[in-house]
Amino acid sequence: MKKYNLIFLLSFLSLTAVQAQESDKKNTYKKRVLESTEVDFLTSYYTQTGNNAAVTGGIGTEKLSDITPTIVVSMPINADDVLTIDVGISAYTSASSSNLDPFDASGASSNEEDDDNPETNTSIKGSPWVASSGASKQDLWFSLSANYSHSSDDRNTVTSGHISFASEYDYISFGIGGAYTKLFNEKNTELGISAQVYFDSWLPKYPTELDSYLESGSNSNRGFFYNVPIYNQSGNATDKTGNAVNNWSPASFNLIDNKSRNSYATSLSFSQILSKNAQFSIFLDVIQQNGWLANPMQRVYFKDVDNYYIGNKNSIPNYQLKSNTDVFQLADDIERLPDSRLKTPIGARLNYYINEIFALRTYYRYYTDNWGLNSHTANVEIPIKISSKYTVYPSYRYYTQNAADYFAPYEQHISTQSFYTSDYDLSKFNATQYGIGISYTDIFAEKHIWKFGMKSIDFKFNQYTRNTGLSASIVTLGFKFVMD
Repeated sequence: MKKYNLIFLLSFLSLTAVQAQESDKKNTYKKRVLESTEVDFLTSYYTQTGNNAAVTGGIGTEKLSDITPTIVVSMPINADDVLTIDVGISAYTSASSSNLDPFDASGASSNEEDDDNPETNTSIKGSPWVASSGASKQDLWFSLSANYSHSSDDRNTVTSGHISFASEYDYISFGIGGAYTKLFNEKNTELGISAQVYFDSWLPKYPTELDSYLESGSNSNRGFFYNVPIYNQSGNATDKTGNAVNNWSPASFNLIDNKSRNSYATSLSFSQILSKNAQFSIFLDVIQQNGWLANPMQRVYFKDVDNYYIGNKNSIPNYQLKSNTDVFQLADDIERLPDSRLKTPIGARLNYYINEIFALRTYYRYYTDNWGLNSHTANVEIPIKISSKYTVYPSYRYYTQNAADYFAPYEQHISTQSFYTSDYDLSKFNATQYGIGISYTDIFAEKHIWKFGMKSIDFKFNQYTRNTGLSASIVTLGFKFVMD
């Protein structure tokens, strides 16, 4: 089905391009939508810290850094049509993701003949507060998208279609969509509708101890667990040959059987110029997601199930403290969430031109979904023109949400529940973000690099803080060039 959708879209875009070229011949003097090719070079650097890692069940380091270079090329095909290609790469290092495998694998024996004396290997250790050197510590995300837009002769109608592809360590995404925009009232009123479909697939990665448990046939004396002591809450080594009731036995865990994650989104928008100084717009999105909507990397711990550990038994009493660097609690299960989610954000913008120096940009959004999560977002930005080419724009953003129905902190879920997560992105929290940016704009693109004139430079810094303890900084830098 995906193959036929792609063939249909490419055929449609090709036909549109041919028709547009024929139209262009008949309208030689028509003003072009885009005069010449434009190239945007964008990059951002993001870093965060926090103490509520979802991979380790709601506690542990959330330290992460990410750099994302992106190139966007917009090419005029003719007077009416524009093709835009967007290529991006995100290279990140994540302390929390590294703890998908928090153990020192060199200490585990997969060969039962290596040692005749069981339960003497204490070199395996890990901690939710210490980054592991596992394969999941760093990853590369890649995305590629193409958008083709066509404007009518009177420039009052714009139609477009796009396709996209993205992949990373444990996820692949393919998207297709289109949009239709209509302008009325001498272009003072604008209506838009768009639709996107994303066909995504998990390449699931599981916490090492759970995956190994199934591989060993639920036998904690085989494979990864051979010759490795498992301790209870009191620091006593369990009898792994005894009754499973008194030993670590993650009975709830099983591999996911539905690896798809599909999203269907429709957006409606309305924009109105109220006066020569003010513009108002509203939008509504309806997003339906189906498939495996939980993350198989993320552990969950139950409060009605005994705790079991691998590592230094003397550190068990300090497990939730950052001073713990050498003991790790074995997971009870991975997070599990419903296989359907309906999201409905609705928002509005009001932009107001105060005078030649100051402008005001405001934004508000209300979000709700059928997982019980509701949120409010408010944002204000004040561009300040300090010269003909330079603008400074400070900004402030406030965000608040309640907790989703299926969220609970570390060891607060009960094993009889059907759905559970300790991902703090679904918890109750408030967040603030302060930002400052500066832009340089030269509409004549006088400064050149080879055949490209520099049209603008944008730099922005944002500081983000949650009341849960997470904080993040992001720096973005962008260059826009126009081909001579």
